[in-house]
Amino acid sequence: MWTLQDAKNRFSAVVEAALAGQPQQVTRRGKPAVVVLSAADYARMQAAATAHRGSFAAHLRAFPAGGALPEDRPAVTPRDVAF
Repeated sequence: MWTLQDAKNRFSAVVEAALAGQPQQVTRRGKPAVVVLSAADYARMQAAATAHRGSFAAHLRAFPAGGALPEDRPAVTPRDVAF
């Protein structure tokens, strides 16, 4: 784990370690801030994250036809509000 100042001073070492397959954590004010990893690792993680996720349009098409609500949903009446 690197402090932000150390990571800035030794950025080449941070990048070399990330390219070697070791993600590098950087802290800012003592708290975890970022992780530096290789572009190949990032692409692999992003592909894995999106592999099981369909498109937003497919998600919307999966809703019930006509936007009908389930039968077991309780009916709610609005309350009177005085202005």
